[in-house]
Parts: sequence; structure tokens; C-alpha cells
Amino acid sequence: MSGIEGIVKITELRKRIVFTLVMLAVYRLGVHIPTPGIDSVALQQVFANMKGTIFGWFNLFSGGALERFSIFALGVMPYISSSIIFQLLTVVWPYLHDLQKEGDQGRKKITQYTRYGTVLLCLVQGYGIAAGLESYTNPAVVVAPGLAFRLMTTVTLTAGTIFLMWIGEQMSERGIGNGISLLIFAGIAARIPSGIGNTLSLYRSGELSFFKILLVVAVIVITFFVIIFVERGSRRIPIQYAKRIVGRKVYGGQNTHLPLKINTSGVIPPIFASSLIMFPATFATFFHSAALQKITAQLQPGALLYEILFVGLIFFFCYFYTAVTFKTDDVAENLKKNGGFIPGIRPGQPTAFYIDHVLSRITLGGAVYISAICVLPTLFTQNLKVPFYFGGTSVLILVGVALDTVAQIETFLLARNYEGFMKHTRLKGRQAYS
Repeated sequence: MSGIEGIVKITELRKRIVFTLVMLAVYRLGVHIPTPGIDSVALQQVFANMKGTIFGWFNLFSGGALERFSIFALGVMPYISSSIIFQLLTVVWPYLHDLQKEGDQGRKKITQYTRYGTVLLCLVQGYGIAAGLESYTNPAVVVAPGLAFRLMTTVTLTAGTIFLMWIGEQMSERGIGNGISLLIFAGIAARIPSGIGNTLSLYRSGELSFFKILLVVAVIVITFFVIIFVERGSRRIPIQYAKRIVGRKVYGGQNTHLPLKINTSGVIPPIFASSLIMFPATFATFFHSAALQKITAQLQPGALLYEILFVGLIFFFCYFYTAVTFKTDDVAENLKKNGGFIPGIRPGQPTAFYIDHVLSRITLGGAVYISAICVLPTLFTQNLKVPFYFGGTSVLILVGVALDTVAQIETFLLARNYEGFMKHTRLKGRQAYS
């Protein structure tokens, strides 16, 4: 039976997919609901002057909500920033470190603190943006400046982000895929038609030649191919299980492998890195200070300081997120309990050291791969004077989230003896290369 037919017939999977699509539709509807007290025409003129700046990048992750200054203008970036802060604190703060070891109850407590942090960041960012908009007087963006406008805008933007946070958590629990990642995916995908339209406009006006468009398309296709190929790649560590006799039955004795993905951290590093860079740039752009303007100019995509910070943060989060999510000590302990061992490596702590050594080398290659994908296509398309949201970061997020979502759907199908999306075989993109 085909995978598509399985999606239709499996009630739970069908409900999850429908719920996810409904939540995404609610999100896209909210993007078009404006925040009160803003002159939309004047706002469009202001953002027209900000094209190619950090705000264009921020607007990409918000799905166009920022340029409309909708109730979802802050997007999910405050939630991501809060998640980064508390994940870092689990390493240096013993209280949070102990909570993380308590299992589900501890993780729920950390999630609760993350939500509180999100609210605090929203209040700070919302008030800063409201105060910054009041400074634009030619043309005047705010209809009635004052404390009432700042408070109303702060509350509105905070409520919008909290609602998005709730939608993301509901999608993860009752839908399919990672909810927060899907919201970012939907925001980027929604910008693709306008990006294509802008490119065609540049071609009609003679600012972009047909040859350059072909080059951009070629770069995007090659980037897609490289991402899919590497994301499916893994390093297989051979595992052997000793034979055990329980009663009259013999267990174990088989040979298997432990797959270690080249990119264990997925799309998290570029998302986290972008969030941290955009956080200070958000405030610097709204306040008319010579020093802040110089800092903002260096935090634009394509600037040397931006690219150095971006690559450095990608490397950091690749190693950090891998260390947080993949516990080599736990893997070694589970292998030891089940009678498994790596040939030539003693069980226990030596096995954990060996896996950690291999994983560190793989993570280095994964960090180089993510950095190259996120930086090189962006620099290439910028030199061709095309919209920078055709860059590698957006492509990496689109492909990575799509592959993870397809993997979850396929898990439902295979668990119920349905075939994958391709007849007589699993989806080719799911095959791993070692």
C-alpha cells in the first residue's frame, strides 16, 4: 500500500497533519493583522529604505510580519533567544543542571522558565521598537505618539509572540514536526513568491540579466543537492552484542552499527546564531546614534563582522547543541547494560571517550558544512544584487525542516506497515550515506 494512501487511512496521522496545516493558516492570518496606531503607508516608506539591512533579515524570519508591523511582528525570535539563554545556563548554573537530570519533570520546569524569559524579552523588545518608531517623523509612522502607544504596542507584540509560542508547542505535541521550526519554515516559504516577483522585476528593468538569474537558480539547485546529500550522511560505528543464554533461548550475538549524523544539530545553529546577531541589531537600528549606526552597519549580512560572528556562533552552537542532545556517557552505559561493545574498545568509559572523539571530528565537518551553506550562497547572490533572502540559511532551514517533517510522517507509516512515499522502497532522501 502506498505512503500517500497510508496518510489518508491512518486516522491519527491525518488528524495531526490537518491540525498542523490549520495552525499554520492561523499564523499566516495573524501576520496580516496590523498593530493599532501605525500609519501603514508611512511604515512602508520606512521599510523601503531598510531593504538589504538587518531588518530585511529579521522580516524574513517573521514571515513579512515586521514590515506590516502586525501583531506577530516579533515572531518566535524572543522564544528562541530565551531558549538559548536557558540552555547556556544549564551548563553554568548547578540548579538548572540538576533540573535537566530530573527527566520530564525537570525539563517541564526549564520550559516554564523559558516562557517567563520570552515574556521579559518581548516586553523589552516591544517597548524599544515602539520608542524607535516614534522617532520617525518624516514621514510620521505613529499616529498618536506617547506613553499610551508604547504600552499598547508592547502588550500587543508580547501577546502575539506568546500566542505564536503556544501555537508552536501545540503543533509539536498534537501535530507533526517541530512547531517552532515549522513556523520559521512557513515564514520563509511565504516570502518565496515575492522574492521571485522582485527578481523578475529586476530582470524587466534591466538591473538583472538573464545569465545572472540562471546563475542564481544554479546556486540554489546545487545548495539543495548538497544539503540533502550531507543531511542524509552518517558515520557508522560497528557494534557487536555478546550472546546471552536466558533459559533455553540464546539472545544477542548479532552485529549492528551506531549511526552518527554528520550534522547532528540540524538547523538549530544558524537559527540560534541569527537570533543572537539580530537581537542587538534590532535596538541599534531604531536609535539614531552615530556609534550605534556604525555597529548596525557592521551587523548587516555580507559585512565582515557579521560573517565572522555568524560563522563563529554556528561553530559554537554545533558543538554545544550536539553535546546537549547527544549524551555519549548514556549511550556507552546503555550499550554496556545490553551486552553491546565496539570491537577493540572496552565497554564503559573508554567507549564513551571513543564515541565522543568520533563525534567531535564529525561535528567539525558538520560545522564547516553549515557555515559554507549559510555564508557562500548569500555572498554570491549579494554580489549579483539579488534579494539576500535567497541565501543559504533560508534554503538550509527549508530543506532541513522539510526532511525532519517527512521523517516523522514516514515513521508513522512504517510503524503501521505502510510503504514510504515511493513504491517498494523508502523515500530516497531518507537513505543514509556512510
